[in-house]
Amino acid sequence: MIELNTIFNENCLDTMSRIPNNFVDMVLTSPPYDNLRDYKGYFFQFEEIANELFRILKNGGVVIWVVADASENGSETGTSFRQALYFKEIGFNLNDTMIYYKNNPMPTSGPRYHQHFEYMFCFSKNQPKTFNPIMEICKYNGSANMKNRGTKGELNYKKVERTTEKKVGNVFFYSVGGGISTKDKIAFKHPAIFPEQLAYDQIITWSNEGDLIYDPFIGSGTTAKIAQLLNRNWLGSEISSEYVEIAKIRIASIKNNIFELV
Repeated sequence: MIELNTIFNENCLDTMSRIPNNFVDMVLTSPPYDNLRDYKGYFFQFEEIANELFRILKNGGVVIWVVADASENGSETGTSFRQALYFKEIGFNLNDTMIYYKNNPMPTSGPRYHQHFEYMFCFSKNQPKTFNPIMEICKYNGSANMKNRGTKGELNYKKVERTTEKKVGNVFFYSVGGGISTKDKIAFKHPAIFPEQLAYDQIITWSNEGDLIYDPFIGSGTTAKIAQLLNRNWLGSEISSEYVEIAKIRIASIKNNIFELV
């Protein structure tokens, strides 16, 4: 049996080869994509990885796949769309296409608007078994007169109580950068971390305490850190030994109660 709450310094395909079928409750990851991330020359075997994720995921489990596209030769690559279609081709449902919106993105050049967002695809193995939606207060609440037409064409009025809460939308807004994405200064030695709040929101939505969260590209360890803070088990793979050491320091600091969730 594979050891839980561990980061494996290896290709994620090697890690997944030791994970049993239908074992993982949720995957949260942001893979290296196009040429936007310097990953020290390592090769990303997308199709093999997607198939293994389907195998190890429990029925009802989800994969949250955070990805964007580079611009090459005057065109966006469209890699994110091709990946989404491949996930569907091998049996996943595209349960939700969420947006990770950056409130303060880096300016971009060229004849296009500044790139403010990345996709957060939610792929599910059949229907999601867990959904704990983040709620927000409705702008309008309290009682209201609702009308409907009767069998003889007359208008009838009925007082009803409006719901005071509703699910948030599928566009998630985050500020990014030093001291914002995380308070862990060491994390920024990794070239592309996602905000801790993003990991928190997705893990709290699609899993329950005691579930197992896997990140095949765990990088600086954000998924592991937030999973541990939320009383989930976790597994991570990371091919760069430098990034593994960063992640281990962050996770050890949680155990010592040094860091708090942003």
